[in-house]
Amino acid sequence: MVEMRTPTLTVDPATSPATIRFGSGFNVAVPFIDRHLEEGRGDRTAYVTTGGRTVTFADLAAGVNRCGNSLRGQGLEPGARVILVVKDCPEFLFLFWGAIKAGLVPVPLNTLLRTEDYRWIIEDSGCAAVVWSPEYAAEVVPAVQAADPGPAVALPVEGEGEGRTLLSLMDGAVDTLAAEPADALDPCFWLYSSGSTGRPKGAVHRHRDMVVTSQWFGCEVLGVGPDDLTFSASKLFFAYGLGNAATVPLWTGSAAVLLDEKPTPANTLAVIERFRPTVYYGVPTLYAAQLQALETTDADLSSLRLCFSAGEPLPAEIFRRWTQRTGLTILDGIGSTEALHIFLCNRPDGAQPGSSGRPVPGYTVRIVDDTDAEVPPGEVGRLQVKGWSTAAFYWNNPDQTAATMRGEWLDTGDTFRCDEDGRFQYCGRSNDMLKVGGIWCSPIEIESRIITHPDVLEAAVVGVPDTDGLIKPEAWVVLRDGVRESDPLREALVRHCKEGLAPYKYPRRIHVLDDLPKTATGKIQRFRLRQMAAAGSVPAPQ
Repeated sequence: MVEMRTPTLTVDPATSPATIRFGSGFNVAVPFIDRHLEEGRGDRTAYVTTGGRTVTFADLAAGVNRCGNSLRGQGLEPGARVILVVKDCPEFLFLFWGAIKAGLVPVPLNTLLRTEDYRWIIEDSGCAAVVWSPEYAAEVVPAVQAADPGPAVALPVEGEGEGRTLLSLMDGAVDTLAAEPADALDPCFWLYSSGSTGRPKGAVHRHRDMVVTSQWFGCEVLGVGPDDLTFSASKLFFAYGLGNAATVPLWTGSAAVLLDEKPTPANTLAVIERFRPTVYYGVPTLYAAQLQALETTDADLSSLRLCFSAGEPLPAEIFRRWTQRTGLTILDGIGSTEALHIFLCNRPDGAQPGSSGRPVPGYTVRIVDDTDAEVPPGEVGRLQVKGWSTAAFYWNNPDQTAATMRGEWLDTGDTFRCDEDGRFQYCGRSNDMLKVGGIWCSPIEIESRIITHPDVLEAAVVGVPDTDGLIKPEAWVVLRDGVRESDPLREALVRHCKEGLAPYKYPRRIHVLDDLPKTATGKIQRFRLRQMAAAGSVPAPQ
């Protein structure tokens, strides 16, 4: 990427990480949207959709401006929050960037939530507006009506009723908009956490955050350039998908494919065959399901130069099987809602199965004990990260802010170890770690062993008290298609673990489920498995 200058931003890629300087009045929509017209990129494709739409950079800029003007025309004041419950489509981008350019604060939400969840977030955020895709009206509209206080503005993206939908407002809006002056450290957008541990928390991100993740990760680690075409199976409403498809492509002047349906093995493989992307982002659960689909169907993945995984740690077995089946390497990494995107990952020239890799340029990562003292290589501890993209605070939640945002350091809540070569290995969420027989045990290690068994598609391990109150590991598995649940199979899985792990690490019980409980981002909700165990709603032990 060549040196870029706007009146408020300078990026010098000659250094590593690239030196980024923000000037006064900086509004992040200018380098992500307006810059492409200034650099003569208006006629180039920015987005294509699986429904047949093509959006050029000029179309995108016009849509952003019309949307920003439409929101302003509803009387929204600078700093007002605008909730988006919108599928992956151009209107999501018009709304997100249009709100930012107009000085408003977009808040994308998980489109799979229920009415009570939406009501709670509407009230927690104090939002002034809610905009939704018609597909989600059954859950969103009752939440808007029940919220106290409710939003002043409530609009479906499209539908009947002139002047009562976003698109009808945009039809009457002008396509020019001066960016609201801001500062690199001003609040820009919020992201609510996925709720893998309970109530979601609103992470407040700043104007500079998307610049540094796109430059330091997208450009300097992945090498995304203007000739790439990106496809992210992970959705725009959460941090991983937002970076994959809404910021890295726009920062690099490249294009992306938008899939407005729930990703499945069939439709994601079909998108890759049809559109021929060069960069693909998925999650471990989807990679595992795609591998199963590829056993009975062929798919041409030859356009891909890069596959990336995040959301959950990528099991080494999935890494190996994907490479064997497709000839492609999956780069595993870790990010978070609070850090915005990836801060630790493998590199294209040195991926290692079962490893989360090394820090992304621009980030400092450390592993600490309970006193926040760094631990030596090989020892486990809590992972903390420092970098320019970390959230300023949690909205309306000072206790969690104090526990997580520790000065410049973000406490991720993850347990890691670092080897002598500087590679980091995920051991589990800090509250998921097990102490079995007085020895710390990583559920990830047990899960990684279980899925090497040919009959298992997915696995999750949690600690459950036995009759003496002692914590013991129990496994919850999803079997591959055609495999039937049986006591001999459970016994075989236990033997499989005993043969490959230290003796105390085998799961004391094996439970079979049709699906593991997950957030919409693909994270396994282990707390729900613990709740099920506590309630006794589990299969009988072997």
